[in-house]
Amino acid sequence: MFIHIGNDNVIQSKDVISIIDHSVVTSSGIMEKMMENATKQHTLFGPTDEIKSVVITRENIYYSALSVSTLKKRASMISTISKMDDYSDEIE
Repeated sequence: MFIHIGNDNVIQSKDVISIIDHSVVTSSGIMEKMMENATKQHTLFGPTDEIKSVVITRENIYYSALSVSTLKKRASMISTISKMDDYSDEIE
């Protein structure tokens, strides 16, 4: 399944490692170093203003203007949908 994380970025939910509040990233020296490395390696995407969260995937890091709670709701909604039974064959 896919998650729309804002700013025209859509990622596969299976690739998400972590979704972190941006204030945590800016308060941690280790996280700031990780972001610097991602910038140098051109694996950091998204807007640099109005950042509310950081989405870390297997390959890339994304800034998002959406809050952690909004992204969590979107991810859990996908999880709920994937657990639903498929009755489309019975309709025909």
